[in-house]
Amino acid sequence: MSGSRYRKVPQARISRLAAFGQLAGGVAGGVLAEGARRLARGEAPRLSDMLLTPGNARRVADQLSRLRGAAMKLGQMISMDAGDVLPRELTEILSRLRESAHFMPPAQLEKVLAAEWGAGWRAQFRSFGAQPIAAASIGQVHRAVLPDGRVLAVKVQYPGIARSIDADVDNVATLLRVSGLLPQTLDVTPLLAEAKRQLHEESDYVREAEMMIRYGELLADDSRFVVPRPYAPLSGATVLAMDYIEARPIDTLASAPQAVRDNAMEALLGLVLRELFGFGFMQTDPNFANFRWRPDDGRLVLLDFGAARPVPPATTQAYRRLMAAGLSEDKDALRAALIEVGFVSEQQIARHHDPFDRAIDVLIDHLGKPGLFDFADRSFVERVRAEAEKIASDRSSWHIPPIDTLFVQRKVSGTALLAIRMKARLPLRDMVAQAIGANLTQVIAAGQ
Repeated sequence: MSGSRYRKVPQARISRLAAFGQLAGGVAGGVLAEGARRLARGEAPRLSDMLLTPGNARRVADQLSRLRGAAMKLGQMISMDAGDVLPRELTEILSRLRESAHFMPPAQLEKVLAAEWGAGWRAQFRSFGAQPIAAASIGQVHRAVLPDGRVLAVKVQYPGIARSIDADVDNVATLLRVSGLLPQTLDVTPLLAEAKRQLHEESDYVREAEMMIRYGELLADDSRFVVPRPYAPLSGATVLAMDYIEARPIDTLASAPQAVRDNAMEALLGLVLRELFGFGFMQTDPNFANFRWRPDDGRLVLLDFGAARPVPPATTQAYRRLMAAGLSEDKDALRAALIEVGFVSEQQIARHHDPFDRAIDVLIDHLGKPGLFDFADRSFVERVRAEAEKIASDRSSWHIPPIDTLFVQRKVSGTALLAIRMKARLPLRDMVAQAIGANLTQVIAAGQ
C-alpha cells in the first residue's frame, strides 16, 4: 500500500470550510468548462448536465474522501442510493467513497490513541498493526493481538469528526442549494436535522458497542451469521475494540458458484425482512464493506452497527401493506400503500397519474414472473427510468419521504444492489409472503 493513502484529517473548522470552498470552486470551474464545450458544439447547456459530469464527480469524491466524517458519509449515501438513477460512470466514480478513505498519518494516530489509552498504550498489546486494515468515513481499523493471544480489530475514530458533523452537513446542503440541484421550494430542514442526529449516533462508539451486543443476541439462533463481540476494556467513545474475524470482502463472493451466491443473498435479504417484520430493529447502513464472507464455512460476517436503529411499528405496518399489495398485484392498494409509506405524495400521484401507473405496470410484470427472481435481469430498468424522469422533471412536486422510511429503504435498496452485483436468483415472492405472514396462493387469488 503506497504512502499516498496517508493524509491528515483536517480538524479545524476553518480548514474544513476552506476545503468546501475549494470543492465549490473546482466544481464551478468544471461547470464553466463543460458549458463552454457544449456551446462550442452548438448545444444549449443545462445546469444539471454541466454539474453531473465525470470530472465534477471526481472532484467531489476526492475532496469528500479527504475530509472524511459527515461529508464523506453523505457522499457514500448518495452513491449507494443512486442505484439505477445516476449515469453508470458517475456511480462508479462516487463508489470510491464506499471503498476506501485516506489513512491518518502515524503521528496523528499515535496522538489519538495516547489520548484514549495513555502514553504507554503499546504495553497492553503483544502487537499492534501500524497500517490500517480498513478505512472509512468516520474511522480506520487496525489489527491487534493481546498478550493472551486474542486477536482484535480496533476501530479508531478520526480526530475532530464528531465536532465537525453539524457544520459538514450544513456545508453539503449549501453546496446542493447553490448548485441548483435542489428546488428552492423543497424543505430539507427535517432531513438535515435527522442526518446530523444519525451521524452523531454513528460517531458514538459506546452506543455502537451496545448495538453490536444487541444484534448478536438477535442473531444468536442463526448460524449463517457471525457478529463480533466488543472488547470492553479497550473500548470507549472514540475507540472500539472487538473480535477480529478472518473473512473476505463480500465482493469476492461474485466469483463463487451460483448456488453459493444464492444462499448468501437469500440469507442477507432474509435478514432485511426479519429486521423489518420480526426484530423491529435494523442496521440501516448497507455499505458493502459492512458484509464479509467466509468461504470455508459460507458464513457471513456483519460489521458496523453505528447506524442500527429501531423501526417504528407504523413504518413496519406500512411496508407490510405495500408488500401485500405488490404480491396481490392490486394497483389501487399499491398506490395507496406507496403514499402511506411516503415514497410519493398524493400531489405527485394526482399530477403524474399515468406515468406512475405505467411504472407500476412494468414493476408488477417484472416482479410477478413465475419461478426464481433473477436480480441480473435489468430489462425493465430503462422503461421505469423513462417514466420516473417524466415525474422527476416536475421539480415543484419533489417530495422527501419520512425519515424512518428513508433509513429502511436505504437498507432494502442497498441489499438489492448487492443481489444485483451477485446476480442472485431467489424465491423472492415466497420470501416476502413468509415474512409478512401471508399465504401467497390466497394473496394472489384475492388480487385476481
